[in-house]
Amino acid sequence: MELVDAVLGRPLATTEQHGQKIGPFAGVPVLGLDGLASAAYGPEAALAVLIPVGVAGLAYMWPIIGAILLLLAALYFSYRQTIEAYPNGGGSYTVARQNLGTNLGLLAAASLLLDYILNVAVAISAGIAALVSAVPLLYPYMLWLCLGTLLVITLVNLRGIRESSLAFGVPTYLFVLTLLGVVAVGLYRTLVNGGHAAPVVAPPAVPAAVTSASIWLLLRSFASGCTAMTGVEAVSNGVPLFSKPTVQNAQRTLTLIVVILALLLGGVATLSHGYYIAAMDEEKPGYQSVLSQLIAAVAGRGIVYHVTIGSVIAVLMLSANTSFADFPRLCRLLAEDGFLPAAFANLGRRLVYSIGISILAIISALILIGFGGITDRLIPLFAVGAFSAFTLSQAGMVMHWHRSSVRKHRLTKITVNAIGAITTGLALLIIIAAKFIEGAWVTLIIVPGMVAIFKVVGRHYRRMAREVADSEPLKTGKVRPLAVIVPIDGWNKVTERALRFALDISSDITAVHVTSKSDDKRLRKRWCEMVEEPARAAKYEPPRLEIIQSPYRQLFQPILDFVDKIKQEKPGRLIAVVVPEVVQPRWWEYLLHNHRAMGLKAALFLKGDERTVVINTPWYMRDV
Repeated sequence: MELVDAVLGRPLATTEQHGQKIGPFAGVPVLGLDGLASAAYGPEAALAVLIPVGVAGLAYMWPIIGAILLLLAALYFSYRQTIEAYPNGGGSYTVARQNLGTNLGLLAAASLLLDYILNVAVAISAGIAALVSAVPLLYPYMLWLCLGTLLVITLVNLRGIRESSLAFGVPTYLFVLTLLGVVAVGLYRTLVNGGHAAPVVAPPAVPAAVTSASIWLLLRSFASGCTAMTGVEAVSNGVPLFSKPTVQNAQRTLTLIVVILALLLGGVATLSHGYYIAAMDEEKPGYQSVLSQLIAAVAGRGIVYHVTIGSVIAVLMLSANTSFADFPRLCRLLAEDGFLPAAFANLGRRLVYSIGISILAIISALILIGFGGITDRLIPLFAVGAFSAFTLSQAGMVMHWHRSSVRKHRLTKITVNAIGAITTGLALLIIIAAKFIEGAWVTLIIVPGMVAIFKVVGRHYRRMAREVADSEPLKTGKVRPLAVIVPIDGWNKVTERALRFALDISSDITAVHVTSKSDDKRLRKRWCEMVEEPARAAKYEPPRLEIIQSPYRQLFQPILDFVDKIKQEKPGRLIAVVVPEVVQPRWWEYLLHNHRAMGLKAALFLKGDERTVVINTPWYMRDV
């Protein structure tokens, strides 16, 4: 426990939950890192598609980023309204389910969960790519660096919301100040030099054009650049995290995130054209990210470069934190509604949903391993889930205002959310069409598959609720004693404890011993001496011994058959199977045993017999 406390912190009581609330400036590191960090890989993803058109592609960056900024503005005003309407958390799942129905709500949830998972993988891989740009010697270790970063972020989040905001606050605001400073200096130099400034360190030459720009190519570039907006929803989903006034603090956080992101996106787009900075192939040695080239072009490779690129690397890697804040909360909502296992709704030792955090970390690690930690391979899968959730959320908000009894400004609110739904819906169609062949088709399989899983889980919980529901009073008719069966492997202290317990609950006891021998005379003799004689002396009905021959060394089936036999002989009686079990003090000692007790319990449970009760009598080994 001391080691766990050192790594994760002391357990927090439920009454300490208020102390874990955050304000706007703490909310930016917790919920805004995804959005802010996307300024690093969103423009680069758009530029990567434009590589085949050479220098000409740089001229298209402002129209593409301009369209993305308009879309960002629509989402901003839409989600401000969502935060106001859903002060307890208005993520896409909640809004869509309440206003568009369960099926579309589950579709939004699946899309959003996929987006959160991919955000972790993309954010970390992009951060490591930026690190490799600054330190090329680390290129062979990209995947290991990704997995190490994932482990650190997971442990910090398991320590709690307040801990993660403190841990990630310094690199977040250092990133904002340094990168905005570099962008401001670069824009000034670009403007005073007529649109093109002389770089301090010249970026690599832009490759020669191999094709001309087409509408299809520009749409693909726009689709890739839309990954810059994938974190916008996080604040509306995490409203309960904020201290009072909750709604106002959430809206201020959203404003901070969107304004900073817009400045960074616009600045990077302008400077990439002004300094002739193009994307490079991430899978080839010598790779440099767009931001690495941009910072070097504006400030050189001195102290400013290293501080700024260091903050960029830190924020890119830590931007996965947004998913670690929202993924477990969405899983909690699904669990409370009966669409995920109930354990997802349980608060852990640090008042966070530890199971959701752990599952997110495991799935993200598998994705990073599967894709080798390469960002470009993940981008095609990334934006589909986010924009599906955006569209369903905004459409749900239109229905929310349409049904609302509040008349004041209702038409304005409907219009704002309708614009958000239409624009994100069009963007979604473009993303699917542009990225379908590159891998977006996978999401069109994964998301419906996740919805199917939610429905299977939901059906299970509904069926269980129907089965156990009972409005009848306690049945007080004549209660007959239990028919107790005790499986034993011989006479020992474990058997003695189980029989002593059986004598406390019934006088009708049968011990069952399964053997491959024709008989076990030694056990019968011991039974007479150690069980029957002491029982009679104490005026108890002696437990019977039944020795069952099993020539093929089966253990479970002979016991199951004996239970069925007793049920037929004693109709209407409850059968209690008392299973003795040795409990080891150390986890590794379980590897030294065959776990027959556990297997027998599982076999009895799987029979689904309402007349059979299974009881454990543990014998605890001493820790010496």
